[in-house]
Amino acid sequence: MEKALTPIARILMAQIFLLAGLSKIGAYAGTQGYMESMGVPGIMLPLVIALEVGGAIALIVGFKTRWVALGLAGFSAISAVMFHANFADQMQMIMFMKNWAIAGGLVLLAVHGAGHFSLDNRVHRSRGQNSDQVNATA
Repeated sequence: MEKALTPIARILMAQIFLLAGLSKIGAYAGTQGYMESMGVPGIMLPLVIALEVGGAIALIVGFKTRWVALGLAGFSAISAVMFHANFADQMQMIMFMKNWAIAGGLVLLAVHGAGHFSLDNRVHRSRGQNSDQVNATA
């Protein structure tokens, strides 16, 4: 069951970043303005989009999964603190907790690795390692 569920988990974790990154492209000026209103330089928006879209694609295919998951976990935690720390606003508190929960799920993915159906596993198999070794060392 783990072989089948791990890629599903990666896709579910990735979809929020993929959709968020693509929506930022479609609403570039508005997103840039919002970032600046929160004290984040708007010039960083292309990096945010690249991280979200590129990270999501990497998670989906299982490429450098542990590193990507850690990077997106850090991004989620930082975003929570920077954009959703107004706990007087219930919606912001919910968004904060959502970001923390996503970070937690990504940390688990970093700990356990991409699983059997992934580019990480394919690369390691071609080097003569099995998926148990990938999960222990990748």
